Amino acid sequence: MPSYEILDDILDRLIHKHQSPDEIVTAGHDPAIVEKVGKLVTRAEFKRKQAPPGLKITDRAFGTGWRMPIANRWIVGIHSKIRQDSYTV
Repeated sequence: MPSYEILDDILDRLIHKHQSPDEIVTAGHDPAIVEKVGKLVTRAEFKRKQAPPGLKITDRAFGTGWRMPIANRWIVGIHSKIRQDSYTV
């Protein structure tokens, strides 16, 4: 692997600036290193989808996209009463 400065520049161009490998090579990077880094990023993409669902606790988005709440319209008074009644023997 290249030094962190080179790797950081390649990743920045590839991921954040959406440059193609040809554009990154034209910027002065070694084609073999650019190809290797690109393959590693592509192979590691599945890890992003393994994360557990995140709860949405505010009306603002965070992360890479909008997260929908798992629990919806929880009203403490009503649902607590229903829950207590269901456990009554």
